[in-house]
Amino acid sequence: MATHANPAAVRKARRMIAADQYVLESTSGEVNPSADEENAFLERHGWDGYGEWHLGIDEEAGEETKERYSFPFGDFRRVYRSGLVAARQRAAQFDHAEVEAAAGELLSLLDEG
Repeated sequence: MATHANPAAVRKARRMIAADQYVLESTSGEVNPSADEENAFLERHGWDGYGEWHLGIDEEAGEETKERYSFPFGDFRRVYRSGLVAARQRAAQFDHAEVEAAAGELLSLLDEG
C-alpha cells in the first residue's frame, strides 16, 4: 500500500485548528463516525469532502472507495486531539512517515493554540 499524507486533509485540519474547531479531550468512541454517519456525509459532501477528514491517502486504491482514505482525525465537524494522536501512532506503527509527520505537525499546532 502506498499511503501518503493527504494535502487536502492537512489544509482542512489547519483551518479548523485556526478557527478553534477542535476537541482537546475525548474518548476514542467520540472521534470516528459510524458507518451510517460516514455514508450520510458521503451523500452530502462527496468523496472530496470525505477525503478531507483523512490524513492518509492511498493513490493506488480506487478513487471513489473508502479504502483510498485512512487515518481519520475528526467527526466531520471538529478536529479531535485524540484522533491526531491515534493517526500519528498508527502511521508510525505501519511506517507511513508522511502521515506520521503531518499528524505530528498538526498536534504541535493544536498544542500551541
